[in-house]
Amino acid sequence: MKIKDKRLFELLKEYLTIYLPLQKNVSRNTCKSYREVLNLFMDFLCQHLHKSLKDVCFDDISSDSINTFLQWLRDTRNCGLSTLNHRLSVLRAFLKYAGMKEPVYNDYYLSACEVARRKAKKKLTVEHFSETSLDAILKQPDSRTKIGHRDLFFMILLYDTGARDREILDLHPRDVITDVNAPYIIIHGKGNKIRTIPIMNETVLHFKSYMKRFHSDPNDKYHLFYTVIHGEYHSMSDDNVGRFVKKYAIMARNACCEVPDRVTPHMFRHSRALHLYRNGVPLPLISEWLGHSSIETTLIYAYADTEMKKEAIEKATSKNHPIRNRERFDVSELDDDTLKKLYGLK
Repeated sequence: MKIKDKRLFELLKEYLTIYLPLQKNVSRNTCKSYREVLNLFMDFLCQHLHKSLKDVCFDDISSDSINTFLQWLRDTRNCGLSTLNHRLSVLRAFLKYAGMKEPVYNDYYLSACEVARRKAKKKLTVEHFSETSLDAILKQPDSRTKIGHRDLFFMILLYDTGARDREILDLHPRDVITDVNAPYIIIHGKGNKIRTIPIMNETVLHFKSYMKRFHSDPNDKYHLFYTVIHGEYHSMSDDNVGRFVKKYAIMARNACCEVPDRVTPHMFRHSRALHLYRNGVPLPLISEWLGHSSIETTLIYAYADTEMKKEAIEKATSKNHPIRNRERFDVSELDDDTLKKLYGLK
């Protein structure tokens, strides 16, 4: 099989297997994420240009093809703005590396830089659910079955730790420390940063019950949450988590109208942080607990809490409430002289 642009594939391999993990020393999850994006883009080019993979070349990478790729992600895969911007950043990063290795490829990087990042008005709220909704969701898995037992414990751990779903999926049994007065979990976060998160005693009981059923040897090499395919153990995927969270949320909505129309694994993290903040936990502590590199990121929970209070006040203040009497604030009938006095102009 003759490859039309062999150098493209050589640079892709060098970038993913040498530059990112060994020279940039990025985390395994980052390497995996970049590989998935670049694979997806190559598959898209094949589909969009009606080519086989061996015929794809650098000339196929342009601002037009990247824009079309991002549009395709939005329209067919319902990707949000942050996801689109991440995909664009990955493509730019690879093309920048290619230009660094061989200056003749800089034109492709500059072309990618012409693609505008997707912008949206910054939201002062976060997607979350109430404690009542959480209770309804956690009641849905049938813990008598292995899958139901696994799913229930995963969601409990997801909420109690406020960790990202990928951080939970990367856990091994040895990362859960229960033989102390204050049990905790060791989380391997973004950028290989390690943090410890305390867990409740009830979560420890769930953990021990789960271990009896899923890990006969607590020192085995398997991930805490795994799937078995053709007799082989694999780390559970993010997609699998998304599927069962969505399923239980739909089931819970039939019993509780407070459950949002759309529930994602990340909403457990947002909800836990917001519930902690509303119960008086200081923002700096929440920031450290969540693994945020800057407290500025955590401020969104303070903004969200303010917005919720405002909405609650608006709903609690009836239309006939005296404070809503707009007539006393109507200055349309005032003459010019009175208006100037009113606004300090005279």
